[in-house]
Amino acid sequence: MELKLSTKDLGEYRVIKLKGEVDIYTAPRLKEAMVKAVDENRYKIVVDLEDVDFLDSTGLGVLVGGLKRVKPFDGEIGILCTQEKILRVFRITGLTKVFEVYSDESELKGK
Repeated sequence: MELKLSTKDLGEYRVIKLKGEVDIYTAPRLKEAMVKAVDENRYKIVVDLEDVDFLDSTGLGVLVGGLKRVKPFDGEIGILCTQEKILRVFRITGLTKVFEVYSDESELKGK
């Protein structure tokens, strides 16, 4: 399956919206978007996983790599998701302790 990716800036956040599957074949597109955000001095990134059908360990690795990229700039990576099947992956791996989890974009405006 293909991965659709779009970005927008919402206040101090760069929101990367994904649709489709994030796997070994498509994860490099997410990495490119995160690297571009950092290159543009956007260190607070939220990855919108609401329309993601599948997320594998490669996708998780890209997210962790993105976190390592923004931390020196006091940045953060957040996840926007309400899908139980995707959130379960973050809980099982303990990554809910590493990534801020948002259920709606409106939560970003208050920060």
